[in-house]
Amino acid sequence: MKQYGDLLTVATNAARNGAQHIRDQTRPRSDAWDLKGASDFVTDVDRGAEQVIGNVLTDGVPDSTVLGEELTPETADAGLVWVVDPLDGTTNYLHGYPAYAVSIGGAIDGELCVGVVLDIPHDLVYHATRGGGAWKGREPLQVSTLADPAQALIGTGWPFKRPKLLPRYLEHLATILTRTAGVRRAGSASLDFVEVARGGFDGFWEPYLAPWDVAAGSLIIREAGGCVTDYAGKPEVVRHGDFVAGNPTIHAWLLDVLDASVG
Repeated sequence: MKQYGDLLTVATNAARNGAQHIRDQTRPRSDAWDLKGASDFVTDVDRGAEQVIGNVLTDGVPDSTVLGEELTPETADAGLVWVVDPLDGTTNYLHGYPAYAVSIGGAIDGELCVGVVLDIPHDLVYHATRGGGAWKGREPLQVSTLADPAQALIGTGWPFKRPKLLPRYLEHLATILTRTAGVRRAGSASLDFVEVARGGFDGFWEPYLAPWDVAAGSLIIREAGGCVTDYAGKPEVVRHGDFVAGNPTIHAWLLDVLDASVG
C-alpha cells in the first residue's frame, strides 16, 4: 500500500484529469439530461468524468476499488476504496452556475486517509491527508474560531432527493435562520465542506447526503480543526446519512438545535 502522500498525488492527478474532461465537453442541452430522481440529473459528462477518474486511480493503485456515484454505486469497505463524485453540483454545471467540483476521498478499511476537492470553475485544489493537515494548494486551512451562533454564517443543502424530509428540514431551517447571521445554499456539498474548512462557513448541515458527497470534504474539515458527524454525533461518514459540520463550538450548537427541533 502506498503512503498517504503518494495516495494524495494519485488522487490529485485523477481530480485534475476529471476536471479537464469536464472542461473539454460541450455543456449538454436539456434534452440530453437523464433524470435519476426528483431534480437529480446525470449526463454523459458525469459518466465520462468518472471513467477517466477511475482509470487514473486504479492505474495508480492497482489493488484499489472505486466507489463512484454514477458507474459503481455499490458498498465497498475493505482495503483502499476511492469514494468519488466526478461532478458534484451537476445541476449547477448544467446551468452554467459556477459551483461544481470533483471530489475524491480515499479510505483504507473504512478509515479516511486522503481527500481532494477540486473547484472546477476556479481551478482550486483543496486537499488533506490523515495527520497531515488541510490545504488549499500550499496554503494551510483552519476552521473559524467564531463561537457566537448569532454571528455565524451557516451553509446548508435541502433534501431535494427526499421530499418527505422537507417538513423536518424546514423546521430546522427556520430555527437556524432566526438564531444566526445567515444561511447559504450553493448546491455542491463538497464545496460547502471546504468552505467550513477554510472558515468561510462556521457550520453546515444537510439531510441525506451520500458518501461521495462528504468523504473528501470530511477529512479536509477534520484536518483543519473542525468536526463532522451525523445528527446523532457519530463520526462515520462513508455512508448515506444526515450530516453536520463546523468548527467545534458551532458544530456542537448545531447538534443541539437539530436535536431540540423536530425529531
